Amino acid sequence: MITPVLPTYARADLEFERGEGPYLITADGERYLDFGAGIAVNAFGHAHPHLVSALAEQAGKVWHTSNVYRIPGQEKLARRLVEATFADTVFFTNSGAEALECAIKMARKYHAAGGAPERYELITMEGAFHGRTLATIAAGGQKKYLEGFGPAMPGFPQVPFGDLKALKAAIGPATAGILIEPIQGEGGIRVLPPEDLRRIREMCDEAGILLVFDEVQTGMGRTGTLFAHELAGVTPDIMAIAKALGGGFPVGACLATEEAARGMTAGTHGSTFGGNPLAMAVANAVMDLVLDEKFLPHVRMLGLKLRQKLAMLADRYPRIIEDVRGEGLMLGIKCRVPNTDLVAALRTEKLLAVGAGDNVVRLLPPLTIEESHLDEAMEKLGHACAALDAALDKDAKVAGAKS
Repeated sequence: MITPVLPTYARADLEFERGEGPYLITADGERYLDFGAGIAVNAFGHAHPHLVSALAEQAGKVWHTSNVYRIPGQEKLARRLVEATFADTVFFTNSGAEALECAIKMARKYHAAGGAPERYELITMEGAFHGRTLATIAAGGQKKYLEGFGPAMPGFPQVPFGDLKALKAAIGPATAGILIEPIQGEGGIRVLPPEDLRRIREMCDEAGILLVFDEVQTGMGRTGTLFAHELAGVTPDIMAIAKALGGGFPVGACLATEEAARGMTAGTHGSTFGGNPLAMAVANAVMDLVLDEKFLPHVRMLGLKLRQKLAMLADRYPRIIEDVRGEGLMLGIKCRVPNTDLVAALRTEKLLAVGAGDNVVRLLPPLTIEESHLDEAMEKLGHACAALDAALDKDAKVAGAKS
């Protein structure tokens, strides 16, 4: 198909007309169970009535004023985020990458404001994904995203994932902080153990540097806690969030302590669209749902049940599934066959999932799914694994015949 859209995506030949809860529906009426959720964005599925109502109501009032003026929705959402987290202050953006840009600038400015402008480096871990801007691809350090865009932006030394000895050794006079995802999403649902996060917090305190968390994918209940770092009982100095914060509407935020944000004075940062009235209306509606006392226990319960079911599936198909990893409803299937094969087989079964690094398939369903949706997903996963398992036998027979 010839299209004027820039061909930067390897898109599936599939399009959807509408959505209902955890389902996406094509123009022909085919229903797909969505366990990708727009890559952990649609935390409340599709066309959630509370979010639709909030957007429609605000659309009839005012869409955009710019940050030249106060925006009541920002004040309300910032207050709710501060009350629910470690943070004292919030800056609103349109995306996760922009939230990370703010976090990077804030960490550097913190030291500059303290008389140490030479402290500008943020140490990151291999396999990270922090966005697609020039700064965030440099922070992620992945060659496939850096290639062809000139010299990588300086300031992001990288250490192997989970190597705390290398991390400690990398801290030097130019270090501003450590930037990590508590659970790497794009990197293959790789979890940093709670004891590692606690030790990293200690390293930062000992060195007088900042701990910056990228919770763009892990945040807003995805792991069964409001934010993944809560599982370890640690808090960052700065945190970037997005994705589920808008439930599908583009919005992100950079949260920080008052101390960490000391350098971000008037004129040091800005955004034309960030925190506009439409985004704030939807994000506040998301907060209504996330802060319901039944919400996080539901995610934890469903996450545990899904993990148990996946473990049983792995026992049945050891040639297809090597391991199951993750937390809450952010789970990854480490494959023995190419993960692209499993994603394609699942799509044939009308189950949508997302690939990741380390040959992993991510399962990121809406956080509002019910047990019946788990059963449906497992049936489809079983069929997909059986098909791939049978294909292995067929390939072995063909190879045997040729030999």
